[in-house]
Amino acid sequence: MLVSRTPQPGMAAFAGIDAASAEAVVATAPPDGGADPVLAAHGPAIARGRLRHAIYLSTTGVYGDCAGAWVDEATAPRPMQPRSVLRLAAERAWAALAPPEGAPQAGIDLCRVSAIYGPGRSALDELRAGRGRRIDKPGHVFSRIHRDDIARAVLAALAHPPAGVRVLHLADDEPAEPRAVTEEAARLLAIAPPPLLSFAEAARAMSPLALSFWRERRRISAAATKAVLRIGWRYPTYRDGLAAIAPEQAGRPGETAVMGQAGPAFQR
Repeated sequence: MLVSRTPQPGMAAFAGIDAASAEAVVATAPPDGGADPVLAAHGPAIARGRLRHAIYLSTTGVYGDCAGAWVDEATAPRPMQPRSVLRLAAERAWAALAPPEGAPQAGIDLCRVSAIYGPGRSALDELRAGRGRRIDKPGHVFSRIHRDDIARAVLAALAHPPAGVRVLHLADDEPAEPRAVTEEAARLLAIAPPPLLSFAEAARAMSPLALSFWRERRRISAAATKAVLRIGWRYPTYRDGLAAIAPEQAGRPGETAVMGQAGPAFQR
């Protein structure tokens, strides 16, 4: 197993992997230069090897803007952002590894992941760092997932592999407006929430990447995913997840109620 979020200088990406002998692959790397980097490096070896199960962590961004409507695992993707178009292309490249129906070989899981948060990467951390914002854009909702529930889903998928290609949703049970999450984080930290900003005012300080997250609204249903994997979320709402993180914030130096203008920290 090779796991590296930040490779050391001189370390070749995905070096030291005997891809042909792998029976299970979990790929989390984003597209690089228009191609999936794992498949670019090892696709032929994986295809001719002993693969039984591949799990690719993609993004719910492949659904594009759904005007706040619910999206389930059977919804057809309709990406709008260039990065989401690349993600869908990577999904299709992984799906192409699946054998014809009836062949006793690889099952492919395409895990479409919502906005990720967890310790060190949450609205709590944004507030403590003075970067939290409370933006007034009524009806702008999206889904989230705690990092621990991502791990839970991946382990459950490995224990219950598919026959062929399967779409899984990694999203909690309560999509919400970002301002609600910021307000809950402020309550847990016992500080005043940031002043309410209009979206027009906040947008002036946003990067193009940050603005792109505010162009899409969707509610992600993971009911079918939880049923097929036989799991429930440890943190089914943002309130549960933040409440679990908050005790780790208590007593840390540098807590501040000064609110800055940085963009979202945990969008996917």
